[in-house]
Amino acid sequence: MTTATRPASAKRIANEARDIERAIALIALGARLQVLESETDLSYEKLLRLYKEVTGRSPSKGQLPFSTDFFLQWQPNIHASLFENIRQSLIKTVALDNIDATMKAYRLYAEQMRVCGIEPLLSFTRAWRLSRFMDAGMLVRIRCTSCGGHFVADPYTNVRHYVCGLCKPPARAGKGRAEGALRANA
Repeated sequence: MTTATRPASAKRIANEARDIERAIALIALGARLQVLESETDLSYEKLLRLYKEVTGRSPSKGQLPFSTDFFLQWQPNIHASLFENIRQSLIKTVALDNIDATMKAYRLYAEQMRVCGIEPLLSFTRAWRLSRFMDAGMLVRIRCTSCGGHFVADPYTNVRHYVCGLCKPPARAGKGRAEGALRANA
C-alpha cells in the first residue's frame, strides 16, 4: 500500500464513522429512514441494519410528510415557530452543519416542551422537514406586529399586517379535549 492511498482510506473510514455516529443520533431522535439517507452517505442496507440494531424494530414505511400547510395551522405553527427560532439562533451563534443545528434545536425544543409539561407536537422528521422548507424559502419567518415575535408563515403573507396565533388565536382554539388543548388553569 502506498502512502498516497493510506490517508485517503483513513479519511473514508473516518467519514463513515462520523456518518454512523450521526445516524445513531438521528435514530435516537426518532428520524425516519429517508432522513438518514438524506443526511448520511451510508448505503440503504447499512442504514436499515443500523436502524434495526438501535431500535430493535424495522423502520416505519411510507412517504415523509410534504406539505407546508401543517406548519401554518394554529397550534403546529406555535411549535414550528419555537423550533425554528431556536434553530436560527444556533445557526447564527454556533458554527454547525445544518443537520447538527437541526438536531440540537430539536433537542432544545423537546426539552422546553417537557419542562412546560407539554408533549412535543413536532416529531424530529417534521422538524427536519420544516428546516428544509425554511432553507428552500417555501416558508419564512415573519415578525408579529403585535408582540414582535418571529413566526413561521407563508412567503406571500402580508408582512405589514401579520398578527401571530398567540396574539390572535382562532375562535375555537384550546376549547377541545384534543391533546395539546389549552388548559383552564393556564
